[in-house]
Amino acid sequence: MNWNNLLCKDRIRTNTKSTTSRDLRTEFEKDYHRIIGSAAFRRLQDKTQVFPLDKSDFIRTRLTHSLEVSSFAKSLAQNVSEKIIKNKIDPDFGVQQKEDICAILQCAGLIHDIGNPPFGHFGETAIQDWFKANLSKYTFNGRPIDELLNDQMKNDLYHFEGNTQALRVVSKLHFLVDEHGMNLTKALLATIIKYPVSSLETDKTCGDIRKKKMGYFLAEKDIFDDIQKSVGTNGCRHPLTFLLEAADDIAYKTADIEDSIKKRCITYKQLLEELKTDEAYEKEGSVYRKMVDILERKYSKAIDNNIENPDIYAVQNWVINIQGQVIFAASDSFIENYADIMSGDYRYDLFHGTEEEKIMDKLGEIAYKYAFTSAQIFKLEIAADTIFNFLLDRFVEAAINYDTDNKMSVVGTRVIALISDDYRRIYHLFSKDKNDVEKLYLRLLLSTDYLCGMTDSFAKNLYQELNGIV
Repeated sequence: MNWNNLLCKDRIRTNTKSTTSRDLRTEFEKDYHRIIGSAAFRRLQDKTQVFPLDKSDFIRTRLTHSLEVSSFAKSLAQNVSEKIIKNKIDPDFGVQQKEDICAILQCAGLIHDIGNPPFGHFGETAIQDWFKANLSKYTFNGRPIDELLNDQMKNDLYHFEGNTQALRVVSKLHFLVDEHGMNLTKALLATIIKYPVSSLETDKTCGDIRKKKMGYFLAEKDIFDDIQKSVGTNGCRHPLTFLLEAADDIAYKTADIEDSIKKRCITYKQLLEELKTDEAYEKEGSVYRKMVDILERKYSKAIDNNIENPDIYAVQNWVINIQGQVIFAASDSFIENYADIMSGDYRYDLFHGTEEEKIMDKLGEIAYKYAFTSAQIFKLEIAADTIFNFLLDRFVEAAINYDTDNKMSVVGTRVIALISDDYRRIYHLFSKDKNDVEKLYLRLLLSTDYLCGMTDSFAKNLYQELNGIV
């Protein structure tokens, strides 16, 4: 892979209008403005990061998380670029390439979760579980749907992913001008495809991170192939995807600890005890040991200064230290593995084999133990599951016979009418000249499109309204 192709400025739809010389923005800077002006991006402000339907105003949402990822991703781009240029690692990489990857990663951070359904990652699981449990129960023209759909169509639904939906949102569903969505640059689209494989090619046990999950639906295969060909990745991850992934990991693993402290899921003493009981703490002079020592010093400072909430003060300041440490670690790892990343042979995340890998793993373990398995999260997830099951029951059942000669129930026609005009327009545009099975598959995606476009509050309110709950 080479940067001339990887930083492809082309878009799926070429702009045929003449551009004015007064617009001095690069193509990647134009992407930024397309994103922040979109309704899909604004809706992230009412989508769960960890705590579904939380009423407090200090807990992170998908929007604040995405802003943090965008910031970290740009920082990583700056660090890596300076190292490549200063050390003359790649003759094809200069100041312009630095500016471009900073802009691309800043944008990628903003949209990496734009396809996620309401209620956080639990929403993805709820969709997957619903299709696995119910697809065989529905029929179309007298045959079970799971027998009609091909393997990839079924696996797209059984292994539904918010990351995969993100590509669909920005390349189609955001209907502003036409069916090309936001019509972003291909370099940016390639960067957000974390897993460049179909739902039939995933393999979590192979040790290659690019196959961990699926990266595109069958419905977007033509777009995926076009992007891959244009940027020259040919089935490999785009190099910038590794930096985007690192930024995402840094943002959510540190934020989950901070939010857990604020929500009183865990105390400072419990956090410190968890950190100290790990075997990594026993190693004198290790990065892990230094980070734990910093946490204790931050807490002591809060006590000495009579800070009202020393737990929160200490953890918030400690998190900033952690973030700085792991940003430099990820940057160094990218440079150390540069040749393998550019050849497509690197199989891991950027923390693999580093001292900071243990810190990241430990933060994830603690958040899972104290926040993700807490009673308040369980209650909210059970409520979310009830909402998802009801809405999927209604919208999938209605979508099956929509746009066919089969008679729909009066309620079914009303349910379909609730779906966004833009989403239905996209369905009709892309189902044209397709066979009955392909149209059925696209109608099932129409249901998930509408559900994923909902905010937490909208999904909850719609469930209550359709159930007559005032």
